[in-house]
Order: sequence, then structure tokens, then C-alpha cells
Amino acid sequence: MKLGVHVGYWGMGLTREDQLAIVQEAERLGYDSVWTAEAYGSDAATILGWIAGQTTKIRIGSAIFQMPGRSPAMTAMTAATLDQLSDGRMILGIGSSGPQVAEGWHGQRFSRQIQRTREYVAVVRQALSRERLEFHGETLELPLPDGPGKALKLTIAPVQDRIPIYLAAIGPNNTRLAGEIADGWIPTLFSPEHVAEFRPLLEEGARVGGRSLDDFDVAPTVNVFITDDLAAARDAMRPFLALYVGGMGSRERNFYNQLVQRYGFEDAAREVQELYLDGKREEAGAALPDELIDLVSLCGPADRVRERLAVYRDAGVGTLGVTPLAWDRDGRLEQLRLVAELAAA
Repeated sequence: MKLGVHVGYWGMGLTREDQLAIVQEAERLGYDSVWTAEAYGSDAATILGWIAGQTTKIRIGSAIFQMPGRSPAMTAMTAATLDQLSDGRMILGIGSSGPQVAEGWHGQRFSRQIQRTREYVAVVRQALSRERLEFHGETLELPLPDGPGKALKLTIAPVQDRIPIYLAAIGPNNTRLAGEIADGWIPTLFSPEHVAEFRPLLEEGARVGGRSLDDFDVAPTVNVFITDDLAAARDAMRPFLALYVGGMGSRERNFYNQLVQRYGFEDAAREVQELYLDGKREEAGAALPDELIDLVSLCGPADRVRERLAVYRDAGVGTLGVTPLAWDRDGRLEQLRLVAELAAA
């Protein structure tokens, strides 16, 4: 199981020098990859380009590029450029985001997501292969008919023969699609104990795609806080989990809330959501069961985290992206070192 470091959204409490120190320490420690995210603040592509110029070995990954924010051709252009800048270290993680961001921020309808994602990935692959971009699908058509546009091809070549494409997915249909069309899968709030529910979906998708999952990378991201104070470690996880379970969507449509319900926490998921959407964020965090926090986080004493790392490894995780939850640069650097030591033990 390889380790990645997820630096999340840029500029959220740390300086750029702090963030760069974290990335460079991860590279020194032998972490395989560094990932960054975007929502409606910093964009991931700019950060990856900046990181690429100040590292030499660690792979760079988008987790994720928002599909509604870029045409597939633009995503291919960006991925190819970053692959050149990094000398072949690019991992292209993409996802459909959610209805609030897609429609409220990007002005794109959040509809037909399975077909849209399938066609989006097909166009990205076609563009990265430097074929003339002609595509006639249900959600995408290139060139547009009855207009002046013509089929173009990418003028630069990626360094890698095939830039790996990872799909962010948590719902059953999107997870199945990842197994069908992607090189890797980026789940959020992943529970290794429930991998038996996810694996058949990936395998079913692979059968539809006529492919094997032998080289397929399961690459969840997990928050980590290693300390002898288990209660404090759990409390550090509460704001993030409350945001996703309670506030990342509406009462009718929150994919993370639905995921937690599938894990068996139906009542808690509903309570957290009601509290969060009523503006009671601390109460929402307090309502998260310890068992749920332990299921989807790495927290507590070192021996406990070492055991959990083995559970992720046994579940078939190929790349574990860790987000160190400490409040300053030195604290996060220490968390990175502790994870590296425990994973090697």
C-alpha cells in the first residue's frame, strides 16, 4: 500500500511556505503522491503546477478536478501540461462535484451524471491520445454540428503514454462506473470494513468494460491524527465529518449522508444533518458516534493507528491518501512522519 499526502484546499489556515514544506517532507519520506482539491476557492491545477516545479519524484494528483468547471478538452489540455511540467508524474482525478457547486457556482445542470461522466472520460482519453476530437454522444458532441468548428487534436503530447484517470465516486452507480472506465477510484469517507459492498460494484463495472482490475488503484483519502488522547483525536475529526454528513448538500440530496446511512448509522446521519442545517454545527459534530469516526478516520494512539493501516491494506487499498489534522505546520509534519513509520512497521 503506497502513501499519498492530501493537502486539501489551498490557503485554509497555512501559508504557501507551510504547505510546500509539507509536500517536500512527504517526498523526502518516500510518499508516492501528493493530492490537492478544489471547491469554490483555490483551483487544483495551479497548485499542482506550483508543486511540480518544486519537487522531483513525488507524483501529483488532482482530487479532484471538477467536471462542471472544465470542458473535457480543457481537462485534457491541463493534464497534458501538468504531465510535461512534472516530467510524467500526473494523476488525473476527476469527479462531478455536487449539485450545489455545479449549478450554484459553475452554472451547469447536475443531471445525467453517469452518462455525462462516461462520455467526459471518453473525450479526455481521446484528446490525450492526440486523436482528432470528434465525438457524438448523448451529452457531448464535438465539433458542434452546423457550425464553423472542426475536429482538432491536442498540439502537445503528455510524457506518459497513458495518464491514469481516477474517478471520485461514493454512490453505487458511480462506483460501478469507476470499475468500468477508470484506472483508479477515489472514495471519500471510505470504510475498509465495508469493502465487500464496494468490490462487487467495481468488479461488475470491470466486466461491463471488458477489463481486469489487476492494476486498478483503490485510493481513498483519510484524515489522520495520531495522539495518545483518543477523545481529542476523535474531536479533531468532528468538524470535517459534520460538514460532509450534515452540510454537504440539502436534506433531500446529500451523497455523504446517504453513504453513512448505508454503513448502518441511519439515525445518527439524520440527526447530524438536521442539526447542521439548522446552524448548530458544534451540536452536529457532537452527535457523530465514536464508532463512525473510528470507521472512516485514522485517529488515536500509534498502536491503534498501526492496526487500522493494516485493515486498509487488507481491504485492497493501493494508495492511501492521508490528510494530517494538526493545527500548524510542525504538527502536520510530525503526523506525516508518524504515518510513514507506522505504515513501514
